[in-house]
Amino acid sequence: MRIKQLLIIFFLPALPTIYAQNSGKEYLKKVLTKLGKIESATYNITNESWQHGDSTALSILHGFVKEYNNPMDSTIGASYVSLDANDTTKMDFYYDGNIRALTYHDNKKLVIDDFTFRPLPFRPVSPPFFNHAKNIIQYALTTKDHTTLELKDEGNDYYFKLVIDENQQVEFFGKAYHLPLPPFDIGNTTSIYELWIDKSNDLPYKKRREMSHDISVSTCSDLQINNLAINDFNTAHYFPEDYEIVKYSDLHKKDGDSSASELIGRKAPAWILENIEAQPVSLADCKSKIILINFTGIGCGACQAAIPFLKQLKDSFNSEEFDLIAIESWSRKTSAIRNYANQKELNYIILNATNEVIKQYQTGGAAPYFFIMDHERIIRKVIRGYSKENTDKEIINAIKELL
Repeated sequence: MRIKQLLIIFFLPALPTIYAQNSGKEYLKKVLTKLGKIESATYNITNESWQHGDSTALSILHGFVKEYNNPMDSTIGASYVSLDANDTTKMDFYYDGNIRALTYHDNKKLVIDDFTFRPLPFRPVSPPFFNHAKNIIQYALTTKDHTTLELKDEGNDYYFKLVIDENQQVEFFGKAYHLPLPPFDIGNTTSIYELWIDKSNDLPYKKRREMSHDISVSTCSDLQINNLAINDFNTAHYFPEDYEIVKYSDLHKKDGDSSASELIGRKAPAWILENIEAQPVSLADCKSKIILINFTGIGCGACQAAIPFLKQLKDSFNSEEFDLIAIESWSRKTSAIRNYANQKELNYIILNATNEVIKQYQTGGAAPYFFIMDHERIIRKVIRGYSKENTDKEIINAIKELL
């Protein structure tokens, strides 16, 4: 693949232009060296996620992180624990190089994943802040991919932007991975990473990642460096004793196809949910002979790939014959769902899920799911996932059989 010319824009008004441009790479190397000297770090973190076109974040999460450099881990290269920002005795996420663990405080479950279920060429662990920043800069300085770099002076900070223009999106799980394209069109495959670097210590304090499906921003504060020893990092300090331990593989199986498929032949669970105008809509309000309920998720690529078909499907039948209702199960913000509906120009109803309706329909929060029910609201077919031609045909045939 042809390599794009590396472009570095670096503004230092007091210095000659040639020196400023040549010093761009050297400054990034300096930052990389500083990051390489971090053996441990503690900091407060704010993580935000956005959809393209959103004016407000879909979610804002606050945590307190203990991050350790871990050269024994050949995958991520770090270990860390994320704790509740308001109660640092409560663990939210843990990774030690061998397992990852997630806590579900509502039902007191501790889910442990040893990465043997559905093996991947990488470990799907979101890297901690400084490990992530280090690998982004390392990649930027050494890759032969199509990239554009920008580095500029913003007063108290340096702003660094990396644009990766490849035919696959690039994510960092430790090192960079080119993600295989899914069986549907994700649109733009450009990956963008941005860092804000504090001039006072030459360390990043904010990073932004932009993909075709979502945008995430992380900001750290109250940084303390090299005050912890990795030998003191162990599960006994963080795993709550009174929580039920569940294997990730068992949890996935419980929430998989077989669970939702148990509803076939049964009356669809009733619900009352809010639409994008915060008005209540109930299943009983729907009078069409056949109803398709689509459990979807903002940020779900397969869900977005299904939208053109679903819009066409809605227009293919009259309202007495057929109706289509989407239930958004990933975001609970009405404003975000409204923006999503407007952006995608949905011609069908989209409602805001509750934990109860997700439990009743046994989706486990996975998306997309399609439930097709008859005039008596008996569920006749359940489909999980979306494959353009196959799923389209399966849904159309099921509807025609019931009309």
